[in-house]
Amino acid sequence: MTVTIKDFYADWCGPCKTQDPILEELEEEWGDRVEFEKVNVDERQDVANEYQVRSLPTLIVENDDGVVERFVGVTQAEDIESAFEKADA
Repeated sequence: MTVTIKDFYADWCGPCKTQDPILEELEEEWGDRVEFEKVNVDERQDVANEYQVRSLPTLIVENDDGVVERFVGVTQAEDIESAFEKADA
């Protein structure tokens, strides 16, 4: 099963900069089981619209069955790891 986390962000978004180090740490730990994908909403408005992203940062954890968990705002590592486990990472 493929598990992916999409990180919707923008360069001008302050809270996104707070989220970055949390995701970098998780990628070191989970990178062999989870695909980490950054989506700049200014460049990829189509993808942001597809996932109905209205606030930043938004994190979406999905697996082969679809979206498992959606987080809006700065999210702590423990909550994201729980979503990875729920997604069978």
